[in-house]
Amino acid sequence: MLDSFDEELEEELDDDRLAALLDHASDHPDEKSVSRSVYFKELFRLQRELVRLQDWISKTGAKAVVLFEGRDSAGKGGVIKRITQRLNPRVCRVVALTAPSEREKGQWYFQRYAPHLPARGELVLFDRSWYNRAGVERVMGFCTEDEVEEFYRAAPEFERMLVRSGITLIKYWFSITDEQQHFRFEMRIHDPLKQWKLSPMDLQSRIRWEAYTKAKEDMFERTHIPEARWWVIDGNDKKAARLNCINHLLTQFPYTDVEHPEVVLPPRAHNPDYKREEIPKDMYVPNLF
Repeated sequence: MLDSFDEELEEELDDDRLAALLDHASDHPDEKSVSRSVYFKELFRLQRELVRLQDWISKTGAKAVVLFEGRDSAGKGGVIKRITQRLNPRVCRVVALTAPSEREKGQWYFQRYAPHLPARGELVLFDRSWYNRAGVERVMGFCTEDEVEEFYRAAPEFERMLVRSGITLIKYWFSITDEQQHFRFEMRIHDPLKQWKLSPMDLQSRIRWEAYTKAKEDMFERTHIPEARWWVIDGNDKKAARLNCINHLLTQFPYTDVEHPEVVLPPRAHNPDYKREEIPKDMYVPNLF
């Protein structure tokens, strides 16, 4: 329940900041959002199902990879946070790689992603993935067109290999409109709690909106394969996008309930010779709250 209240408080604060900052953001689109009561009721229900899925993955030794791609500010991070919020990080982990090092640039392109693939009983969420080559690297000129073409030849084969090895591979693209991205970037500029999210690359993505659109269309055409198809999430309503994505993710696994042995809390052992030593007061953090 405390976790639930924390989540609700976070949303309340976001709404308060939104109301205060609307005056600073120009040309913001009208948002028709899922109602607060429906959102929290469904979010908590879906998160309970995610715990069931986690238990099933751990018990059966299943392996799964979920890729989250999309426009900057489309909501990938928000849904990843809600998926992992109540899960065991030893079962479900997030991979968000930084720009490749000089050594990694000299490797086989997929090499730096391979170490992060799941072992038995693991669910791995990629916050951006090897599709960087089809998107930001291509649009920003960080790779050549020959390298892009080689990626398009190799990516479907790489993904078929993953699937043949027993990995469930799910690919999500978060889509938002031009107007919605502009609004969210304006919000980040004026919101001190979110300014860290706005990078120089984000600013370039605004300039090159149409180039990113063309790159996305090529990516879908070349990598939407039966073994690992793309799923598009409408991200204009952040709350609805989270619910829709989590609900769909759950449908991709034949998970069932896992029986757990009854847990009985044992009594604490008492040793008559035990004496708890006093901790010096100057070691304590001051009680300001």
